[in-house]
Amino acid sequence: MKKINITTRYKKMLSDIYTPVGIYLRLRDRFRDTILMESADNRAAENSYSYIGVNAIGGIEISGYDSVEFKLPAQKPQRQNIDAGVDVPALVWEFMQNFEVNEPEDKNLKMAQGFFGYCTYDAVQFFETIKLKSSKAQQAPEIPLMRYRLYQYVIVINHFKDEMFLCENVIGGVESDVAVVESLIRSKDVPVFPFKQQGAETTNMEDEDYRSMVKKGIASCLRGDVFQIVLSRRYNQQFSGDEFNVYRALRSVNPSPYLFYFDYGDYKLMGSSPESQLIIKNGYAIVHPIAGTFKRTGDAERDKQLTEELLKDAKENAEHTMLVDLARNDLSRCCDEVVVNHYRQVHYYSHVIHLVSEVTGKTRPGANPFELIALTFPQGTLSGAPKFKAMQLIDEYEPSVRGYYAGCIGFIGFDGSCNHAIMIRTFLSKQNTLHYQAGAGVVAASKPESELQEVNNKLGALKKAIELAETL
Repeated sequence: MKKINITTRYKKMLSDIYTPVGIYLRLRDRFRDTILMESADNRAAENSYSYIGVNAIGGIEISGYDSVEFKLPAQKPQRQNIDAGVDVPALVWEFMQNFEVNEPEDKNLKMAQGFFGYCTYDAVQFFETIKLKSSKAQQAPEIPLMRYRLYQYVIVINHFKDEMFLCENVIGGVESDVAVVESLIRSKDVPVFPFKQQGAETTNMEDEDYRSMVKKGIASCLRGDVFQIVLSRRYNQQFSGDEFNVYRALRSVNPSPYLFYFDYGDYKLMGSSPESQLIIKNGYAIVHPIAGTFKRTGDAERDKQLTEELLKDAKENAEHTMLVDLARNDLSRCCDEVVVNHYRQVHYYSHVIHLVSEVTGKTRPGANPFELIALTFPQGTLSGAPKFKAMQLIDEYEPSVRGYYAGCIGFIGFDGSCNHAIMIRTFLSKQNTLHYQAGAGVVAASKPESELQEVNNKLGALKKAIELAETL
């Protein structure tokens, strides 16, 4: 097959009078399925970027367990069966090799040259031999298991320098609308619509059911089945109006390194995740295990005392150490020179205090980023250890399939770079219902009531965002 050539053109503009949210709101009504990625960690130059993807012109979609759809720009979609033993990460990376990219003259353009998308938790069945209840029952997944797209236009905003790059991936046979995009960016109109909750919040289990599930997890640890297992609970809230207001509220209530809003038409994924699934840059793969959680009070002096208690808490620190070791083990499967760069650093978020470490490994020549995601997926902080057995028990104990929750979302570059967040502190919006979920790491020393409260603490920001969205 002849390779598809991509030349990335761009226009550089000052961004000091624009906001990513404002630009997104102006573009989304004219261009369907627009996406937004931001970071609240703007203290360092390398993290001070926002990205808006406009007009999907190609990509891959795996809607069920037996086939994958490939779409090349200006061509009809092609479907291929996924037979037993097919290497899905290799299949997807091979598809990306159909594109031949001209190296951009400005490194700010690199994020225009690749695919944006996600893997659900249930997509682990393409990475491991495990079979989950979702596929065993032949249920149709609530959203596609994997979906990655190439966007014709990518707006790159460098907040550190107040610069904006309107990038266009120029491909033969694809008509340009870049003048319309620029006109909408410069428009002063920001269309905003109201949001309102409908009815009461529902959940897939009551408090006592969750405590009982935690007791099962503790028993599994005491038997030696697992050292740790992460057990979660899902909530649902029906609504009317525009759920983008929930994202606006969430980014304010719970600013995080990974803020995202991916609109796929009949469903949306939006979140404020504190944790990366995998970062690949400059020849290194990086993961940031987060484990060890205390609730924040909002009082600086009390939070300082809680931080000292967290650092001394035997259960929380044992859990953290175990998951750092698991991250080292995962990276060792696909990298060399694996080291722990930072260990047990304290990070503060709106509702919780977390312990965070950094583990890195040197990638091997020609590494497939999808394979590296597969080998580190899901993060042990969302499954437990040993990972395979923990996932089997999660599938047995939790009443609902996880779907999007604990999956990952982000960017894969044609050059093999990668930046994916774990889908925690995340909403799925579908059929006028918001779905949100959180879990707690259960070990032999766990107390069911404490784990229930940890879930509530993690969901605090999401529930507050829903309330605030009604006032915007």
